Amino acid sequence: MKGEGLVERKNDHLSIVLDTQRAPAPIPSGLAAYRFEHCALPQLNLDDIDLRTQFLGKWLKAPFLISSMTGGAERAREINRHLAQAAQALGIALAVGSQRVALQTDNDHGLTRELRRFAPDIPLLGNIGAGQLREAQGIEWACRAVEMIDADALIVHLNPLQEAVQTGGDRDWRGVRQAIGALVRALEVPVVIKEVGAGISPQVARALMEEGVAVIDVAGAGGTSWAAVEAERASSEAQKRVAMAFAGWGIPTAQAIQALRRELPDTPLIASGGIRDGVDAAKAIRLGADLVGQAAAVLASATQSSEAVIEHFEVLIQQLRIACFCTGSADLSALRQAILLDENGAAVKGILG
Repeated sequence: MKGEGLVERKNDHLSIVLDTQRAPAPIPSGLAAYRFEHCALPQLNLDDIDLRTQFLGKWLKAPFLISSMTGGAERAREINRHLAQAAQALGIALAVGSQRVALQTDNDHGLTRELRRFAPDIPLLGNIGAGQLREAQGIEWACRAVEMIDADALIVHLNPLQEAVQTGGDRDWRGVRQAIGALVRALEVPVVIKEVGAGISPQVARALMEEGVAVIDVAGAGGTSWAAVEAERASSEAQKRVAMAFAGWGIPTAQAIQALRRELPDTPLIASGGIRDGVDAAKAIRLGADLVGQAAAVLASATQSSEAVIEHFEVLIQQLRIACFCTGSADLSALRQAILLDENGAAVKGILG
C-alpha cells in the first residue's frame, strides 16, 4: 500500500476508535466473570502498598503499559508526545503504534528519538507488523524501528484477521514464523509478540517461544475489534458483511491469560484487551499477567494533553492499589495469591498452585 493510503488508513483507525459508537467491543473480556474475596481486616497501610515491578530490566512504579494505539496519522505526533511525557511522569512503560508509515515514507509523525528525550527512564517499545517482516527489507525495517526511537524492545504485532478483512491487507502469511525467528537472531533488543485484539493461543505461544520471543502480549478479545473497525471502513456493503461476521471472533482476554500462563509458566505476559479499570488490572495480574496494557481507553486523553493521560492512569493505579488493600495484598506478589472466585463462587487456583 502506498504511503498516502497508509496514512489515510491510520487516520480512519484513529477516528473510528475515538468514536466508541462506531465499533463497540462485541464480546466481553471475560474478566467480569471473576471477583476477589473481600478482606475486611487487611492489616496494611494503603499508602505503603508496593506496586513496583521490573520490565525489560527497568523498574516501573506500577505494572502498566500504555499499549500501541497510533501509527502514521499526522495527529499521532502530538499523541505520542503526550503519551511519552505521561509515561515518564508515571513511571510506566510505553509502546508506540505501528512504525510502518514512518519506515516506508518520509513522514515520521513524531516517531523519532525525541520520544526518548521525553521519556528517558521508562521502557520504550517499537512496533512493526508481522506482515512487513516477509518483505525483502523486513529485517532492515525492524532494526530501523528500534534505532529511530532508541527502543528497549520491538513489538511485532500479529493481526491476520484484520489483514484478511481489510482492503489491501497482507493476505500471505506463509513464512511469518520463520521471519520472526530470523528477526530475534538479528535484533539486539528483545522481541515482544502482540496480537491486536483476537488473542494468542497456547499452541501459537509455544511456537513463538521456540523462535526465541522474549515477551507475549495476549491482546485478547474484549477490547477493540479490528474486524468491526474495518467493517466501518468498508467500501461496499458486501465487504462490510464479511468483516462484521468476525466482530465477535477471538480468545477472550481472561481465557488467554490463564491458558498462556499454564503453558508458559516463566514467560513474561502482558494482558491487554478490554481492561476497563484497575480492578480488571488486578484480576489480570491474579490470573497470570506480569503487566497490564491499555490503549483505546486512554486514546481520548492522549489527544488532549499529557496531564489528561497522567490523570487517567492515576485513577487506574489508585484502583489497583485499593484492590490490593481489600485483598490483604501488600504487593503484586501477594496479589497473585489473593483469593479470586469464578462465576460459580469457586476459588481459582493460585498461579503457583
